[in-house]
Amino acid sequence: MSVLAIANQKGGVGKTTTTINLGAALAERGLRILLIDFDPQASLTLGLGVRGASVNITDVLRDNVPLTEAVLRTKNLDLLAGALSLADYEFTVFTRAGRENILKQRLGAATRWDYALIDCPPSLGLLTVIALVAAEAVLIPVACDYLSFKGMERLLDTIEELKTRLNPKLEIAGILPTMFDTRTIHSREILQELWEAYPDLVFNAVIPKRVAIADSAVAGESVLAYQPRSEVAGIYRGLAKEIHAKAT
Repeated sequence: MSVLAIANQKGGVGKTTTTINLGAALAERGLRILLIDFDPQASLTLGLGVRGASVNITDVLRDNVPLTEAVLRTKNLDLLAGALSLADYEFTVFTRAGRENILKQRLGAATRWDYALIDCPPSLGLLTVIALVAAEAVLIPVACDYLSFKGMERLLDTIEELKTRLNPKLEIAGILPTMFDTRTIHSREILQELWEAYPDLVFNAVIPKRVAIADSAVAGESVLAYQPRSEVAGIYRGLAKEIHAKAT
């Protein structure tokens, strides 16, 4: 199973949207996908139309419930639901030895899936560290605005530090430009800066601002299910092709 963390400490850059739609696009290719909601706000869980899950990621981390028994089936995607209790869990294990390896240990024996996608919280705190230690690679969504672009530099520094101390195999799967608005000079300039600064890391796929993305979240499904023939659905399919080509 390939484990991919979707991470950026800045909120509102499209981490959850990327996780849902990349997962759906990979599933369309016949791959078995597990989505892991690792954010106490549980936006991924809500974005898939799940409310009030009886078991969630915190139960798995506490070893109360085996991973395979905690997974929920949502159409063509499997989900390990998030919950507010994850914030309490982060606090209780903060001083525990080996805390960074807990998710990696829980995923270690999983063989049912081809990919696990981890939706990380908007911070560089312990939960994100735990996710990055469990991952083989990290995908970084970056909104096409200045603050998002500059904030990414801190995440890249964190990844390098984690590679040195905790996960030497961690790689950057790529940088995904999101919320691209062709109508604004600023958006076009930031995209150009991304291409120039990180020519080997930026995906060919560029996610535009589209109402269909927000509407699909309200409907509790991916944009590929909500508007399968839309431009943005096609772009996510292209992203899945890039990701899978790198993995194989």
